[in-house]
Amino acid sequence: MPVFFQHIINDTTRLGIWKIEESEDFFKGNVPQHRDVTHPHKRLQHLAGRFLLQFLFPDFPYELIKIADTKKPFLPNEQYHFSISHCGDYAAAIVSKDKRVGIDVEIPVEKIKKIQHKFVSAYEQRIFNLQSGNSVDRRLTLLWSVKEAVYKWFGDGEVEFIEHIRLQNINEGEETMHCFFAKTSEELTIHYRNFDRLVLTWVCS
Repeated sequence: MPVFFQHIINDTTRLGIWKIEESEDFFKGNVPQHRDVTHPHKRLQHLAGRFLLQFLFPDFPYELIKIADTKKPFLPNEQYHFSISHCGDYAAAIVSKDKRVGIDVEIPVEKIKKIQHKFVSAYEQRIFNLQSGNSVDRRLTLLWSVKEAVYKWFGDGEVEFIEHIRLQNINEGEETMHCFFAKTSEELTIHYRNFDRLVLTWVCS
């Protein structure tokens, strides 16, 4: 069973990463497909992400999932809050019975440097030491992933990554980062994990 990573946050909230090694038929036998996805690999990611929801909470009601205008999947009765992310051959999900959640998984790539001006402020450039060095790609990927997780946590769209998601500091010992979310004037703590080829981030509040 290709569970790459699993974390029980507390009695009501769990997350996991699934390494996709199965065929599409395996997932289709377990998971209803909620939208048309024509690209084969994206369809496999889509199915694996939903499969992971019920892996984390066996009574998760797949059949009740709806898609908001912002393209965020949700349960109308909010029996569970959940968030899904995919990258390459990995799918990640977080599910909570009582907290709003957001998750993101990324594979660090050099091309992220080309778009850093779109999501990193001058202040963040300084405090996260993004000037030079071999670790810049991974650190930039972490910052992007943190902001993606916050964006998914909010779920209502119209978020400017530089203006609204203001990263403040990082605690590498606790693997946490803090930010001020200007849309709702909230202080958020984002958790992260660095793996050999992956960066995982999540927020639960």
